[in-house]
Amino acid sequence: MELTPAAVSAEHDWVRDRADVVVPLINETRRRLGEQFDTRVGEVDEATYLDAVDAVFADGEVGVNVAAYVRILKQLDVQDDYPGFVVDEVLGRELAATIAGGEPLRLLAQATFHFADVAVHTDGPAGRDDLDAALAAGFQTRLPGWSWREGDSPFDSRR
Repeated sequence: MELTPAAVSAEHDWVRDRADVVVPLINETRRRLGEQFDTRVGEVDEATYLDAVDAVFADGEVGVNVAAYVRILKQLDVQDDYPGFVVDEVLGRELAATIAGGEPLRLLAQATFHFADVAVHTDGPAGRDDLDAALAAGFQTRLPGWSWREGDSPFDSRR
């Protein structure tokens, strides 16, 4: 696999074009997480998702890594699936983390990936489920809508 600027641009377009699948997964994941943690989480609309995709790919170092994970997961399949379970989970978790950004969002995206993945069933190669779950987990973590992320942190030492 070779990643050129044109290949990264193609994956950027593919992730944008996946909005009709990923945005509902984001909102369903947020609804389920909200129920688990007894909180209300804001929904994400398509325009917000598309802006976030553009922001991720605008950072060249992040964009090339996201493109690589996407390209691998789109094609990854393992005969009888289970032997490949570990590799597609690792790749999905890392894609979600890369999209979300630095700590603590990175760790939250990895945990959310596993939460989202159990509810995602996509036709195609084994990696496709994990790809959709990773996109949903990474972007839902990155985007606003969680009350604990709104306003100033009580742990801000500059107060």
